[in-house]
Amino acid sequence: MNFSLGVLGGQSVLQRPRCDQRDMSSVVCIKSLRMSEEPTVSLVDVLEEDEELEEEASAVLAGSDSDHCSYPQGYVKRQALYACSTCTPKGGEAAGVCLACSYKCHEGHDLFELYTKRNFRCDCGNGKFTDLQCKLYPEKEEVNSLNKYSHNFFGVYCTCSRPYPDPDDQVEDEMIQCVVCEDWLHGRHLGCGVPDCVELQEMICESCMNRNPFLWTYAAHLAVPGAAVQVKEETGADESNANPSNKEEKGDDVIQPSCKRSREEEEPSCRLKELQIIGQKRLQSGAVFWPSGWRSKLCSCNTCQERLYGASLSFLLDESDTVLAYENKGKSSEQRQQGHDPLMSALDNLNRVQQLEIIHGYNDMKTELKDFLQTFAAEGKVVTPDDIRQFFEQQKSRKRRRDDAGPFYCT
Repeated sequence: MNFSLGVLGGQSVLQRPRCDQRDMSSVVCIKSLRMSEEPTVSLVDVLEEDEELEEEASAVLAGSDSDHCSYPQGYVKRQALYACSTCTPKGGEAAGVCLACSYKCHEGHDLFELYTKRNFRCDCGNGKFTDLQCKLYPEKEEVNSLNKYSHNFFGVYCTCSRPYPDPDDQVEDEMIQCVVCEDWLHGRHLGCGVPDCVELQEMICESCMNRNPFLWTYAAHLAVPGAAVQVKEETGADESNANPSNKEEKGDDVIQPSCKRSREEEEPSCRLKELQIIGQKRLQSGAVFWPSGWRSKLCSCNTCQERLYGASLSFLLDESDTVLAYENKGKSSEQRQQGHDPLMSALDNLNRVQQLEIIHGYNDMKTELKDFLQTFAAEGKVVTPDDIRQFFEQQKSRKRRRDDAGPFYCT
């Protein structure tokens, strides 16, 4: 699953304005901050983004715990992570913190949103933080030796090691995450064409492919064809090895040792070897895109499992490791919790008059915000930070006038 980082694409996760999904105004927060960063973008379609933004927030964040530090869980299979440049500036040691610690321990700090990473244990307050103690779980070891770090933890990405957004880059481009090294790469730096429906496919960058050459064999048979791909059949000397059984068919004088034959029958077949025998090749250049379900086609014989383990790629045999599986888990979790909305739970503890006052105020704000944005959309104008501040100032003034007029009663 790739995460496209397009302008107003609803998926600009890296360094996106952070919002607590527990706050009922999270969508307003995301939208207003985004508009302050991109004041020149037309907002004709801004009113239609609310549902999309909420779904993305659920996909990215709902799979992680926003209230409890994940450290006691050990090296979490996959979770949302952040790097704090306030506590660990560039030149220091890289460190990552979980979702809950980003809220409770690093509020107001400069954070890099790293989306999700696998097999990571929260560093918040450990030996890498000299002046900060974790408020949620202070009893941490000095270092998490199995954590893996990259330049992403210092806010730079891709082979070009540039920040996102990049103030010096005027080219509109999407960034796609490699499922192996988990770095984010610009589409134009992948060394291949980006296929259609990229959001449904996983990508392995060229560097990771070259570090694990056996993946090129799978790529020749399983990968999504791209602009930089050339597939050909082996010819010549290799052809004689393509089908060893032909030797037995051509003559009776070719005798295979019976002991070797019995051993081969006992051992499970290796899918990777079968693909190598076919001899189909692919140009070993550029990133490789893989279709949905490609992991299930990888060989899981003992030899291949050992190879994957030695290369720290065992997760490729795990379908639940995928970002898509993580996002679906987050969405399912959010749907289960819809019946236990914190706002509704709080309303249950109030009397009838207080409930009506809160609901009345919330509905007023929602209606007025919609009307406010519709005027900009109808005229094709952009919303500036000053416009947002003016809106909320007007909200405060209206609230003061309602308070002066007395409480709202239901008759």
